[in-house]
Amino acid sequence: MRGLGRGTAPDGSSRYAGEPPLPGTCRPWEASGDLHTVMNQRLAGGRYRGHVLVVTRFRVPREDAVAFRADAETAREALADRPGYLDSTLGRSLDDPTLWVLVARWESVGAYRRALSAYDVKVNAVPLLSRALEEPSAFEIADPGADLNIESTRGF
Repeated sequence: MRGLGRGTAPDGSSRYAGEPPLPGTCRPWEASGDLHTVMNQRLAGGRYRGHVLVVTRFRVPREDAVAFRADAETAREALADRPGYLDSTLGRSLDDPTLWVLVARWESVGAYRRALSAYDVKVNAVPLLSRALEEPSAFEIADPGADLNIESTRGF
């Protein structure tokens, strides 16, 4: 997993990816208007606040598929109990039945990363997530017109 950190925007302002929403800011399901606008809103001071897709792929031998699905459901339940979780979907490739994907949507990258440190998630989800393919997994929503986070290599 790659960490998102602080950076400077071309206009010189600071952008902080993954910060929790400020008190009093609306949640997408409480807002009126276009969902994509809400998902890509910015907070005062130019700080980025956009929903995050976490795309986690797995290579699962066919004989382990039933157990994997049960483990994935346990992981999804643990993640769903955490603040900032929006939804998730488990899928299997039509072309290669040994390739699986877990796609989760979070309010922010910070919410996702904080969820990973919760005891229940460490016990019930991290064992599954540790079997994931080694590749970047956190993605920002990049719909047309979306104000994207700064483009730079991330690290710890």
